[in-house]
Parts: sequence; structure tokens; C-alpha cells
Amino acid sequence: MPTSTPSSAFPLSPKQLEVLEFIRAFIREHHSPPTRGEIAEGLGLKNRQGIDQHLRALETKGTIELISGISRGIRLCEPAVQSISAGEDHTLPLLGRIAAGSPILATGNVEDRLHVDPNLFKPRADFLLRVRGDSMRDADILDRDLLAVHRTNQARNGQIVVARLGEEATVKYYRRQGSTVRLEPANPDFKPIELDLHSKELTIEGLAVGVVRRELARSR
Repeated sequence: MPTSTPSSAFPLSPKQLEVLEFIRAFIREHHSPPTRGEIAEGLGLKNRQGIDQHLRALETKGTIELISGISRGIRLCEPAVQSISAGEDHTLPLLGRIAAGSPILATGNVEDRLHVDPNLFKPRADFLLRVRGDSMRDADILDRDLLAVHRTNQARNGQIVVARLGEEATVKYYRRQGSTVRLEPANPDFKPIELDLHSKELTIEGLAVGVVRRELARSR
């Protein structure tokens, strides 16, 4: 699922976004960049070589600069650094369960506001949705993750959408042929949802544009 900063034409993978978010949160708390060991420990990763690969990818995509010969040689580049600048408000509303019949961003749906820069995602994120269940596990979207969502009522086949069916909102792959829509999970333990738009109403609330991992959300 692609994500990127506005300064880069190259998308960030969910894992790269996770590493970048950890770096930003660490700098915000400690006022200095983390070491590679601290990144690995903070994200529960044993493969230090994998951390180096993610850092090099983030540098290539213009979100960080790596300074050789320094243990904490990581510098955030614009616009990633903007979210930790004093006095700037880079937040997104966090939605839990969505009340039936209410607008997606109605006050009653908003649990909190988190310090996540909306411009870190492409297209720009409008809200975060707390994921419930493992139906999108194989798309690296896990239970209790925070899904960054770009608000739109349009979707193309193969995109991951937030769709509202009656009183429930669901996150699934979107497939449409004529008046038939198929909402497909990314987990073989779950069955797809099929509906005929002539007889059932479906509302597309937005497109998934990134994931904030559970560990990062708890650290905020």
C-alpha cells in the first residue's frame, strides 16, 4: 500500500513508514536521533541489516539524510521534520467505531487526535481508523493498527478502501464489475463480501494510504 512524502515521487512501504515514524517519535521524546540498535529494539526487530536497508531506502526517497561515521547520524528532511517543529499542529483525528448513519468525521466518532503529519502520506491522509480484526493481515494491516485514510468516495479495482455497509465500516480490497461489488479480505480465513448495488447500499468513505503500527501508536 503506497505512502510517500510530498517531496518524493517514490512511495514508502508500510515498514519504511513504521521506521520513519519511530525516528520522528524518538527525536520528539529524546531530542536526538536513535541509533540503529535503538530502532531495532523499539520495533522488536532482530535483523540489524534490515534496519540499514530501510534507512538507505528512506534516504533515497528523500525523508532522511544519513551522516556516515556517527552513531546517531540520522537527520530528518522536510517535510518530515515539520511535524516535530514547536508550535505547529500536525495531527489527524483517530476514529474508533463509526456510529451508524453519522458522517465519517462526526464528533461522536473521533476518539482522539494524534500527532501524525497528514502530508506524510500520498494522497494526503484525512483521518486515522483503528483496525479491528485480522481480515487484512496479509496486506500488513493488523488488529489494532491505525490505518491512515484519504477521504474520497471514489475507488478503483484493487485499491484498499474503507467502506460502510449499513451500520458497519470495513477495510477491504475493492473490486467492481457492473453493479456487483466484491470486497475482498487479505486473509484466507475470511470470506469476501459480495453485494449488488441495485439492492444494497455501499458507501466508500476513503482509501487506505498507510499504516501506523500499534507499538508506535502506544508510544505517543
